[in-house]
Amino acid sequence: MSMARTIPALLLALTAGPLWAQGLPDPTRPPPAFESGAAAPAAGAATPPTAPRLQSIIRRQGARSAAVINGVYVELGGKVGEATLDRVGEDSVDLRSTAGRETLYLTPGIGKQVVPAEAAVAKRPRGKTEKANRP
Repeated sequence: MSMARTIPALLLALTAGPLWAQGLPDPTRPPPAFESGAAAPAAGAATPPTAPRLQSIIRRQGARSAAVINGVYVELGGKVGEATLDRVGEDSVDLRSTAGRETLYLTPGIGKQVVPAEAAVAKRPRGKTEKANRP
């Protein structure tokens, strides 16, 4: 094949590849359940109150604990609508209002189960250790 044919064929192959490529989804994009697909309400229309959603917990030594609830930074003792941020835990916060107390969890569908140390040791596989397998 002559050089006059090779160069245009090579350029065509290099430029046509990206045209057929598919875009990859953004792995950091939130799941569709968290995205609001509803249209924005008209100006002046009342929006229905949404249930509070815990998005982040901030616990610093020597400073007040805080949380991000519905996108708003709230320090311990601060207000979330009509409720007060009463407690900040490792994975949950408590809101206190006239209606009572409500606990919000960072991961609502995941339960944490404590396993006693004796049970964890008993479940280890018996046999050679990694040190015994080394040459």
